[in-house]
Amino acid sequence: MPGRYCIWAIWLLMAVPLAAAPSQGDTAQQPPPSTTRGYTVFLGGAVVGREELTVLTTADGLDIIGKGRLSGSQDLVINRAEVRYRPDWTPEVYELEASVNGGDTLLYTSFAGTTAVTKGVDAGQQVAHTDTVPPQPVVLPNVFFGAYEALTRRLASGAPAQELNVFVGFGAQGSLRLLSTAAELVQIGTSTLNVRRYALAYAGPRGAATVHVYADDAGSLLRVSIPAQRIDIMRDDLAAATSRTVVYSNPTDEAVVIAGAGFNLGATLTWPASARGSGEAASAKAAATRLPAVVLLAGTAANERDGVVAGVPILGQLAGALADAGFIGVRYDKRGHGQSGGRAESASLGDHADDALAVVRWLSNRRDVDRERIALVGHNEGAWTALLAAARERRIAGVAAIAAPSATGSERVLEQQRHVLEQMKVAPAERVAKIELQERINTAVMTGRGWDSVPADLRKQADTPWFQSFLGFNPARALEDVRQPLLFIHGELDDEVPILHLDRLGELARKAGRSRSVAVVAVRGVNHLLVPASTGEVSEYASLKDRHVSAEVTSAIREWLTKTFAPGR
Repeated sequence: MPGRYCIWAIWLLMAVPLAAAPSQGDTAQQPPPSTTRGYTVFLGGAVVGREELTVLTTADGLDIIGKGRLSGSQDLVINRAEVRYRPDWTPEVYELEASVNGGDTLLYTSFAGTTAVTKGVDAGQQVAHTDTVPPQPVVLPNVFFGAYEALTRRLASGAPAQELNVFVGFGAQGSLRLLSTAAELVQIGTSTLNVRRYALAYAGPRGAATVHVYADDAGSLLRVSIPAQRIDIMRDDLAAATSRTVVYSNPTDEAVVIAGAGFNLGATLTWPASARGSGEAASAKAAATRLPAVVLLAGTAANERDGVVAGVPILGQLAGALADAGFIGVRYDKRGHGQSGGRAESASLGDHADDALAVVRWLSNRRDVDRERIALVGHNEGAWTALLAAARERRIAGVAAIAAPSATGSERVLEQQRHVLEQMKVAPAERVAKIELQERINTAVMTGRGWDSVPADLRKQADTPWFQSFLGFNPARALEDVRQPLLFIHGELDDEVPILHLDRLGELARKAGRSRSVAVVAVRGVNHLLVPASTGEVSEYASLKDRHVSAEVTSAIREWLTKTFAPGR
């Protein structure tokens, strides 16, 4: 018995992916008769393996053939793996030629009726095993992720079965229960791909897990994800930094790529409807009527361009509303996320400001943009990035800071910690201990001293360039270098950055005395997500009925932009 799990036990919960899917009534396109694709295997975001997969579709059924390598606690080399099905999805053969840490494995399983007979050698041990199997099981060996091609084909072939039996390997079987399906769009470069996502509950001899599988319109495998195990297997084009899942879009969105500091930023440009068109006439019209533009910047809770926080695509909706008002809107993935290159783990607030400036320069060089009318709009800490960028580039015509903190980064972290502990009703003694620990962490991050009093796991999370720059950021000091017009706008029900920060920012900006104008706007009945709310508390987010950015917020920004961009300003 121990030899049976030398491979399967190691990878048992490492064989199912993230996916995308449409309604069950959709019919898949006919898959090509022969395809060859590459897949990348990730564990916790790190690459741990690759597979090369060839899929043959004939009148005799489906043949899935692959090879690859997985590196982890064991070095697994797959010289050849094959799973063959008859047209009715009855498995015919499963073969595996592999080595584990140099030990050979050669297994051959044949299926006949309700019997699966496996013979061969597993890590040097002879195998002769017979299993009783249910009709039409899906063969999903945990060492061969390409086998999920059969699963996505079956799910996409019509109304999928609600439950499927799984043959993992000799002596190991399980089941998959379909939980949900959904349709998604994935953007690769500037092109989009229709994706089907299936969420399934897996139950097997070693436990249970939720598995997500993704397929294209033809049912071909795109991705497998097991979130609880941090396992992702993705087709190579999706694994590249040039792909992202589209969670929100406006009718006039256009995917663009912007050159940054040694890498590209994946971005979306949202046009006013009146400026859309094609051909030479449209280009001439755009050149003749240069439009004002707004660069939208997300806070720490959102890394991708739409600025999704608690299910609300804040930046995506702002871009659409501003485009309706005649402004070009640009939003982009932060470096190291989505379709943007660069390293997220080494990026500071200053680096994010550099990226914002790269977008401003890109806009300035466009024939359809008025380079004298480019503003930054930042949400939450994205407003801090906007202030840093504006201090470095006078071509930025103005900065709108939405739900922005007025305290230093260090004070902000402690403020958030106290608020969370109060909501959790933590005992006073424990509350004091946690606050003191956070203070020690803050001091260690900013000075480099005192790490011996901080647990190692917390140091690993906190000792980063970004957190150091965040803790050291001081809005009062930043405002001393900003000369452009400023708008501070805040929801009165903001529970994450309380409304008192709004007046403080206005006072700080006026005291600095550098900005040409300072406007302060409080919006009633709106929370931190900029949507209508009753209490504004985070606990209310899940039950919000209206998940659209308030028209009062967008109107205030539009009116300020119009005034700021007016001739003679």
